Amino acid sequence: MTAPPGFTPGKPATIHDVAALSGVAASTVSRALSNPDRVNFRTRARIEAAAAQLNYVPNAQAKALSSGQSKAVAVLVSDITNPFFFDIIRGTQLQLKAAGYTQLLVDTEESDEVETSTIEQLRNTADGIILTASRLSDESLEQIAARLPTVAINRSVPGVASVILDTPTATNQALDHLISLGHSHIAFLGGPATSFSSTRRWDALSAAAEERGVEVVRLGPFAPRTYSGAAAADALVHSGATAGIAFNDLIAIGMLQRLRERGVRVPEDMSIVGCDDIFGADFCSPPLTTVTAPVEQAGRVAVTMLLSKINSAVGAPPRSQSILPTHLTIRSSTGPAPHK
Repeated sequence: MTAPPGFTPGKPATIHDVAALSGVAASTVSRALSNPDRVNFRTRARIEAAAAQLNYVPNAQAKALSSGQSKAVAVLVSDITNPFFFDIIRGTQLQLKAAGYTQLLVDTEESDEVETSTIEQLRNTADGIILTASRLSDESLEQIAARLPTVAINRSVPGVASVILDTPTATNQALDHLISLGHSHIAFLGGPATSFSSTRRWDALSAAAEERGVEVVRLGPFAPRTYSGAAAADALVHSGATAGIAFNDLIAIGMLQRLRERGVRVPEDMSIVGCDDIFGADFCSPPLTTVTAPVEQAGRVAVTMLLSKINSAVGAPPRSQSILPTHLTIRSSTGPAPHK
């Protein structure tokens, strides 16, 4: 894109410069940068590109430059090798860049100790933090949020702003899908014992199973990685269940591999459901039925909420929670229950 008429290189760009370059109204630019989920994706992308080209800094952020802020936000993920976090990182990166912030990315290695020490080190170098799948206690999270602007993704604690992917609803959709296929004995292959998401899904699943009159057992906990799938598959076969709902796609994909080794056919002998719809879930063998969530949007929304906390004197009061919907994507890893 070429610079808009009237723009002088070397001078700070205005919201009207960004609007002229992207071909939209100034009010649309404001919405795209402060509340991105209210703007069409293509329009938002064009505005972000224009803002980046002109090095546009919103007024609230310009004031921050003179207030001693670092213009950096830390994003902590529990396992950077897990494809689930790729889209979150992309979402936070794009949203922070558009707002003139630098992203500091940290892998906490599924460890509450690493998470705690990292946050202490970041207190003087980051204006705020985004925690994804935090393994810290509720009390620890409350203390951190009281000292430093904080937003948690997939963790709900009173007093801590959060973005929640509503995976329990889609997990219950998976249960109904399996029941419709004739399955009445189903297992939930749980994630880490400290995982908020795993506990939420199990609570919702067990309540739904009781309402529907089917048996659901909880197996695990299992580490949220592919290598855990072998133990999860063995536990599933031993349980006598005809279908398994895994904590995440990595475990589910590992289960597919192990079941193949054991000569258990999927879905003829056993149905498998994952969660997250990570890259590769649709071309493993067989393609995986899984819970799909707007993961990149979660990263963008988390940044918007955090920046409103960092610049709390400007604009409307920051949101305390955002819940994003999910849905079940049905593929070939689920089928009719086997006749016994």
